[in-house]
This record gives sequence, C-alpha cells and structure tokens, in this order.
Amino acid sequence: MNYADIKWVDVANGPGVRVSLFVSGCTHHCPGCFNEEAWDFNYGRPFTQPDADKIVRALAPAHIKGLSLLGGEPFEPDNQRALLPLLRRVKETYPDKTVWCYTGYLLDKELLVPSRARCEVTDSMLLCIDVLVDGPFVEAQKDLNLRFRGSANQRIIDVRKSLKAGSVILWDGEMTIRPITK
Repeated sequence: MNYADIKWVDVANGPGVRVSLFVSGCTHHCPGCFNEEAWDFNYGRPFTQPDADKIVRALAPAHIKGLSLLGGEPFEPDNQRALLPLLRRVKETYPDKTVWCYTGYLLDKELLVPSRARCEVTDSMLLCIDVLVDGPFVEAQKDLNLRFRGSANQRIIDVRKSLKAGSVILWDGEMTIRPITK
C-alpha cells in the first residue's frame, strides 16, 4: 500500500486533535474529490513498518484523541490488508483513543455484504473502527457547514453499535470506547 500523506496534527477529520493517514488508491473517482491525486494506487510513498511505528508513537500524547483514515480509499481490499495490522496495534496500545475511517463504500450495502470492497479482513477491520463516515462524495450535495463530512449523503456511523444492532446507528456526537471483541 502507498500513502499520500500523514497529518500529525489534524482537527478536521474527527473530534479533537488527531493523526490522519491518507492512503493511496481509490476506484470511486467522485467528481469534485478533494484528494484526486490519491486515486492512483502508486501515488505517494510505500507504507512501511517505520511509518506505522511513527504513527503509533505520535498517538501517545494525551491531547491526541485518535487516528483517522482517509484516502484514496481505506476500504480498497489491498488497503484493508495493509491497514489491519496498524489498526490492531493502535487499538491494543491505545484502547481509549478512537479510530475514524472515511470511505466511499456504504457500510450496510457494500462492506457487510458480498461486494467488490469486501474481503477476508473486512470484518476484522470494522471491529477496529469506532466511527465510519460512509458514502461517496456527491458534489451536488456538498455543504461546507456539515461536521466531519463533505456532502449531505454521507453518514457518520457508530460502527460498534451498528454491528451489535445489525443496522446502521448514526454517531450521536459522543464516543464511549469499547474494547475489541474478536
């Protein structure tokens, strides 16, 4: 997997101060995408173990609230396979920090059912994510006043509550951290 950027101090992609990893590779190609250069799977630099180590260290300070994954597309199958070890390590090292993920795929219609995005690690990856901002960016629904999303069609989902309920439960603006269950 390649990555386009790492923002070590990010306040736009989830609550509080966060570390954000922008992966490369996306097949959605949403018109008006803010990160079009990251559609290319070869854009940026290879994601290495030293990069993962640096991210884990950057999450240590108490003022850092968590990790956000953006793209490109974190749920492209090759990206899922590369991200899962990092996510497991983050959740084991910092159980009180949140993981947010932005995806153009829909949780209930593409990630939890057979689809192009679903692969052998999708369920494990979802167990490591606290909040999922799902749905493609739709330029006609762009709204700069929306919190933590770019267009009105995108949903901010509490992943753990949704998986437990078997239906989409929107994030209520609060976050109770729950341990990973295998």
